[in-house]
Amino acid sequence: MNKTLITLLLIAATVPAVQAQDRIYRCGNEYTNNAQQAKERGCKLVEGGNVTVVQGTRPASAAAPAAGGAAAPSSATSPANAPRVSNNEQKSRDSDARAILESELRKAETRHAELLKEYNNGAPERNALDLRNPQRYTERTAELKASVARSESDIAGIKREIARLPAPAVPTN
Repeated sequence: MNKTLITLLLIAATVPAVQAQDRIYRCGNEYTNNAQQAKERGCKLVEGGNVTVVQGTRPASAAAPAAGGAAAPSSATSPANAPRVSNNEQKSRDSDARAILESELRKAETRHAELLKEYNNGAPERNALDLRNPQRYTERTAELKASVARSESDIAGIKREIARLPAPAVPTN
């Protein structure tokens, strides 16, 4: 009798905890447990698993204008405490960056040409291992195709980076 009484008490104690977990509805990127609001907005019931919602932090408000009422021209792109660099120094850095990127572009284009030659329009030359294992040849061809695509993507990325740099200074006579 005591065991059944204790069991009933335990069941009675857990029922409110189970009932406290309302149904959760998803409305786009928002979640709610208000059934009426969910019905009005056409939300879908989330089934299985628990939903944990973490409130994000608010972004900082726009930076206050600099003393004197006008913001400095570079304050929109760099923090106020960023060190200042002279125009000549910046031009030198831009020119160094351009030289490095152009060197990387030449290396990437050379590598791309080698990959295209090896890929041979989808029919690379078979070597001894490929003759013994045709599956290896198929895998190697797929790897070469992926490498060619990755190489093209790398070249396009480097060209985008070069395009972002200011135009190179043309020496005047």
